[in-house]
Amino acid sequence: MSIVQEPFGRIDGQAVSLFTLTNAHGLRARITNYGCTIVALETPDRDGRLADIVLGFDDVARYPGGPYFGAIIGRFANRIAGACFTLAGREYRLAANNGPNHVHGGIKGFDKRVWTPRIIPRDGREALQLAYLSPDGEEGYPGNLDCAVIYDLNDQDEFVLEYSATTDRPTHVNLTNHSYFNLAGAGRGDILGHELTLGADAYTPSNAELIPTGEIRPVDGTPFDFREPRAIGERIDQLGGGYDHNYCLRGGGGERPAFCARLREPAGGRILEVYTTTPGVQFYTCSFADAPIIGKAGRAYGRHAAVCLETQHYPDAPNRPHFPSTELGAGQTYRQLTIWRFRHE
Repeated sequence: MSIVQEPFGRIDGQAVSLFTLTNAHGLRARITNYGCTIVALETPDRDGRLADIVLGFDDVARYPGGPYFGAIIGRFANRIAGACFTLAGREYRLAANNGPNHVHGGIKGFDKRVWTPRIIPRDGREALQLAYLSPDGEEGYPGNLDCAVIYDLNDQDEFVLEYSATTDRPTHVNLTNHSYFNLAGAGRGDILGHELTLGADAYTPSNAELIPTGEIRPVDGTPFDFREPRAIGERIDQLGGGYDHNYCLRGGGGERPAFCARLREPAGGRILEVYTTTPGVQFYTCSFADAPIIGKAGRAYGRHAAVCLETQHYPDAPNRPHFPSTELGAGQTYRQLTIWRFRHE
């Protein structure tokens, strides 16, 4: 079906748009080119009732300074210790925007940039391509990085996220989408009763600043074990604030998408299955919110209002040679493919 484009306000003096993608079964995704952000995603429950299952805002002006709702994160998703790395014998100092560390691309990462939209043909339908050229030195990173993300909602009820990037100098790249899911509907309670399965036998422990210690630890016998379906809230009290951990995916990091996660909401029967080519996924249970955030339609997003499944490389990979590499050489192409498959039962 055709993509519908409409105005979505102005940001940094630039007009931005809202693009609506709809498939043959009525699933609908709304995306703005500010931050490449997924604003809404409507899917049916077992009775065919549509609900918006991602957190976000009705007004684009609310997104800067927010918790990255639905945005593309780059150049590097997650944290880099000490806001620096060494590449080809040279040290690069990055923006320190998380205490002494660097997180989610810096002070003005990809989530706060206006991307160039283009509607492209894809197997008899239209998909949305968004592009951004990150100049050499932006937020401290070397190289001009030419990025593109394609969002494609197909008639198999799959939302496909296809990432690519090229550089003219060696650099580090780690892109993800930071959508917050509540399969009961955004702002309709917490996700503690959602059942989660992860395709991971190990995770990377971290310190108090969420920087990996470097260890790769088995999940067996720990509250981090989601190899079989478990309610998210079943053991969350053992972790204090909740989950915010990188998992090492079984079969991840290949050219073909491997199983990452299955999220199920028992009451309405909605299911999200995630497949990806990345080696890791950050599982986060929305542990912020000392006070609720007011989102779309005036709904309050409180503690544990959603779950994030951020398909990505491991945190601090540029400083951990034994982690899967995030280095991208001049003339090479970074590619990442993640598929969100929607079902109900």
